Amino acid sequence: MLKVKIAVAMLIVVMFAAIHLIAPEFLPEVFNLLKRGDIVETADYIKSYGSLAIVFSFLLTTFVNAIGFPPAIIFSTANTLIFGIVPGIILSVVAETVGVTISFILLRFFFRSSAKKIIAKSKSLRSIDKYSSKKGFMVMLIARMVPYVPSGLLNAAGALSAISLVDYFLASLVGKFPSTGIEAIIGHDAILHEEGFLRIIVMVIFAIALVVWALYYQKKHNH
Repeated sequence: MLKVKIAVAMLIVVMFAAIHLIAPEFLPEVFNLLKRGDIVETADYIKSYGSLAIVFSFLLTTFVNAIGFPPAIIFSTANTLIFGIVPGIILSVVAETVGVTISFILLRFFFRSSAKKIIAKSKSLRSIDKYSSKKGFMVMLIARMVPYVPSGLLNAAGALSAISLVDYFLASLVGKFPSTGIEAIIGHDAILHEEGFLRIIVMVIFAIALVVWALYYQKKHNH
């Protein structure tokens, strides 16, 4: 297993090296953009890709959520500025979910086995791990629904827990709609000096409906 992990790590390094060789200016340009975190500049940069802007935005948002830096609000807001509120939110949620799922798979692959050894030595940790297996969907869903919670933290917590990949994916996909929507609407309206209070109310109602659905899903799933 150690050899496989080393091979996967080397494959990731080779992938970035290949990108740098093909387009030497691309990675430094993107990392400088991420470091500055300017929403309007980010939107302009994405728009510069013309007809491929939506594809580039999807890949960029996925990448950012996979590494957990910088905050996803920069890209979700940029997407609403470029593509409109509803299309921008949908694009952001799908890309973010793909990104956090990639992060989950990689973190679980590299660190879950070590975590299990530590968990096995503690009765309290074993109880928490067992709980995450049964109730992980609900916990992750609620955590994802809270705006401004660091995505990287939830990625790591999910990967080290016993939550299934399917539950993690569904909880992230559904939970990100209200949180990403609220963040993006606030950012969008702040930049364009618009009033979006009604849109926020709609997202809150949507979040409540999701919680009700999640309770039903969890009850059905556990029986």
